[in-house]
Amino acid sequence: MSGHSKWSTIKHKKGAADAKRGKIFTKLIKEITVAARMGGGDIASNPRLRTAVAAAKAQNMPKDNLERAIKKGTGELEGVDYEELVYEGYGPGGVAVLVECLTDNKNRTIADVRYIFNKAGGNIGTDGCVSWMFDKKGLISVDKSVADEETLMEIALEAGAEDVKDEDDCFEVITDPADFEAVKEAVEAASIEYEVAEITMIPQTQTALEGKEAEQMIKFLDALEDCDDIQKFYTNADISDDVLNAM
Repeated sequence: MSGHSKWSTIKHKKGAADAKRGKIFTKLIKEITVAARMGGGDIASNPRLRTAVAAAKAQNMPKDNLERAIKKGTGELEGVDYEELVYEGYGPGGVAVLVECLTDNKNRTIADVRYIFNKAGGNIGTDGCVSWMFDKKGLISVDKSVADEETLMEIALEAGAEDVKDEDDCFEVITDPADFEAVKEAVEAASIEYEVAEITMIPQTQTALEGKEAEQMIKFLDALEDCDDIQKFYTNADISDDVLNAM
């Protein structure tokens, strides 16, 4: 997966064709609810909520759904109390995998996650077994058709970004999590559209997968994507463009 955001970008582009909008809404509503519970319902003063609301709007979530999710988080409406969980393990070919979950039933979630790992020939490991291989960073992915590298780099670095990388058909703006909002706002102020803008986990090194293992990894990632309790997942797998584009 040349470029750790490749999977996120491809899923973003496929989103309109996938009949999974209800599932996407479910995950977004969970994130909005938890963000509002932890930081309050004011978007201006809650960066996590602001990012979640922006993601929901990008998926054309109805305003009523969005507002109800916020009110459930702040306690204005009765709602489910979600717990945040992180599982670490190994996927096909021994690649590192981090899985972030929001759930109202811990036993159900661990059973589902363990089943997905085992079916792919992987396994869940102990806490800390792979998290040390990742760095928490802000990521903004911009298609090359909407901005040139020099302009984007000038805007991003001036706003506090750490780096701007050339990754195939997109530029990746990397930031410290604390500077993510400022850099994203600077990119938006310059009227540069982005495909992905999120706090993510970036692998320090990558493990190349080819052939059968690469195909198994794609199926594994799809299974993680389909699990309602899994919000995000990260891997250090490097899957060839040919395999990814054929999915």
